[in-house]
Amino acid sequence: MKDSTEGKIENIEFKDALSERYLAYALSTIMSRSLPDVRDGLKPVHRRLLYAMSQLHLDPKSGYKKCARVVGDVIGKYHPHGDTAVYDTLVRLAQDFSLRYPLIDGQGNFGSIDGDNAAAMRYTESRMTDICMLLMDDLDKDTVDFRLTYDDSEHEPVLLPASFPNLLANGSEGIAVGMATSIPPHNLHELCDGLMHLIDYPTATINDLMQFIKGPDFPTGGIITDSKNTILQAYLHGRGSFRVRARWSKEELGHGTYQIVITEIPYQIQKSKLIEHIANLLKDKKIPLVSDIRDESAEEIRLIIEPKGRNCDAETVMESLFRLSGLETRAQLNMNVIGSNNIPKVMNLLEVLQEFLAHRQNIITRRSKFLIAKIEHRLEILEGLKIAYLNLDEIIKIIREEDEPKPLLMKRFKLSDVQAEAILNMRLRSLRKLEEQEISREHNLLNKQLTELNEILNNPKQLWKIVKKDLKAVQDKFGFSSKLGARRTTFEEHTAGAQIVDISAFVEKEPITILCSKMGWIRSLRGHSIDFSNIKYKEGDEEKFILEAYTTDKILICSNKGRFFNILGDNIAKGKSHGESIKLIVEIENDDITEIFVYKPGQKLLLASSISKGFIINADDLLTGTKGGKQVMNVPEGHKCIACVPVIGDMVATIGENRRLLAFSLSEIPEMKKGQGVLLQKFKDGNLNDIKTFEASTGLSWNSGNKIKLEKDISEWKSIRGGRGKIPPGGFPKNNKF
Repeated sequence: MKDSTEGKIENIEFKDALSERYLAYALSTIMSRSLPDVRDGLKPVHRRLLYAMSQLHLDPKSGYKKCARVVGDVIGKYHPHGDTAVYDTLVRLAQDFSLRYPLIDGQGNFGSIDGDNAAAMRYTESRMTDICMLLMDDLDKDTVDFRLTYDDSEHEPVLLPASFPNLLANGSEGIAVGMATSIPPHNLHELCDGLMHLIDYPTATINDLMQFIKGPDFPTGGIITDSKNTILQAYLHGRGSFRVRARWSKEELGHGTYQIVITEIPYQIQKSKLIEHIANLLKDKKIPLVSDIRDESAEEIRLIIEPKGRNCDAETVMESLFRLSGLETRAQLNMNVIGSNNIPKVMNLLEVLQEFLAHRQNIITRRSKFLIAKIEHRLEILEGLKIAYLNLDEIIKIIREEDEPKPLLMKRFKLSDVQAEAILNMRLRSLRKLEEQEISREHNLLNKQLTELNEILNNPKQLWKIVKKDLKAVQDKFGFSSKLGARRTTFEEHTAGAQIVDISAFVEKEPITILCSKMGWIRSLRGHSIDFSNIKYKEGDEEKFILEAYTTDKILICSNKGRFFNILGDNIAKGKSHGESIKLIVEIENDDITEIFVYKPGQKLLLASSISKGFIINADDLLTGTKGGKQVMNVPEGHKCIACVPVIGDMVATIGENRRLLAFSLSEIPEMKKGQGVLLQKFKDGNLNDIKTFEASTGLSWNSGNKIKLEKDISEWKSIRGGRGKIPPGGFPKNNKF
């Protein structure tokens, strides 16, 4: 038996097959899934969903239908994908905290700003909103092209007529292959003003349009703190970002106390996660000016922030929260959309508005042509009916006597096929005199409409007048005067410098002694010059670092991996207990700590690693606001940062495992901000053990048991940086430590 596959197998290079299929997948993702069309602002799944709802007659005046019915129609007729993806899309279109102008009116549980999921589609119901109907206007008047659905059983619109700029009004987000889009929502009243200005002044610039379109308008409100120039630059290039802050107010409680009430949070921030994050900051003592946070929200958002004390400035409290939490975010702008030529492109604000106006021009032109064809068809019928009334008796006679009256009527009265058919279908009750007058009146009215429609097609000014009239009607219904259209996001320019707040200035200054054990348990005791005889550690643990500081001091921690961390003194656990693990405060292992010391502005420090490399750094460059710290010294695998010592004097002394001491000028070590540093002492075998800075005129000192020994004449060990050194003076410790 002959193999049925013989002659049907093609040999294709794997790389060719892979590239061809991946390209097809990428194009499908870009064109049919992730990027919106600039004209109606919709992706295919949105368009198919709304079209399916219109076919089910789910307009605002009708009753609701189960979402499961809608989703079933969408995936069965138009969108051959999973029901979860379609239902998630439907839910988002109904959420007033996700869309600036919701396109679906949902009944039931459609989720919340806390991040709660919607109920299952069998429980929820939906229908279209009034503003959604504007997307469907004139869909039945040949205004857009239709194409066959995936199984060739139905037809679906390629795009919707969209009589308002939905792309900018509701925004869009999507991730395709190699490209993405992120468009924040805008105010429809302002968009209509901008479009009408562009109709009147086609050469208008983006700067001109920004007189009307101030910036994004988020459904959750908030405050945009960027300058006008920053917003302008984003709209000029079609890329950028907007800094959005929560809206808050100070609520007096009496006796000098107050609380902060947050009533609006940034767009797409889940309230529950925001509260959880702030609570964690509070627990980690990152926001010492805040004593508590609670949620009193009902239908409206109401988050309560309680300050540490009545003397805390509310502005300062909020600035610290803006810096560390989601109360301030950046809303991205990347207007990457599919243009009218079906090519993806990053457009600026002017190009997006021009594309929409060109779309409306095309819609009105096609609508006018459709209506003209309808009117001409009706006029043709009315002309035939007029002839019928003038020759009524003769026509009745022909119909009564002839078996096939239609051809004879057409020949006798020079009627068209359409006219003859209309006469034959005419009812007897229509033979009244009154009906003849009605036909004449309708004929005159249709002629007038025909003249107006021809004027639209022949006169561009008249066409643009219609476009402007439609925009004005949208603005009147959904503009500033309506509850839905009032602007929610406002503008308050803040400079970046205003964000930097030293919260330590609001902490009461008290002396503390900080203890850190070998196992990494850290605590602080009130006061200085403490008797340590009664201090206890966990079993198997012992003291390692003790330093005197103040609650307002920043405590710097150097790890043996060359990473630096800082903690506010007031944030360290207080009391005589064992304290808390340093791992809960910063991301450092217990045995990684090289040094703990108090930060002093402008202080110079000398860093050294076991491979005998080092450099000088300014303490100001060691500060960081993150729990993960800041990598400063690059230390190779298998080696450690062994020293972080203050720079005192003009000389440096080093000693290694080979027990050779070297002294050289401090000026030979460069000042850097990060890196490995320069060679300090040369070793044939072994590593650097210790390093010290000192004054040449005073001499080199070291600890020997309970005594301090001093070598005034260091000329024997003095050389240049990178030398081998010599055996240290008598009495130098055997552990090779200063």
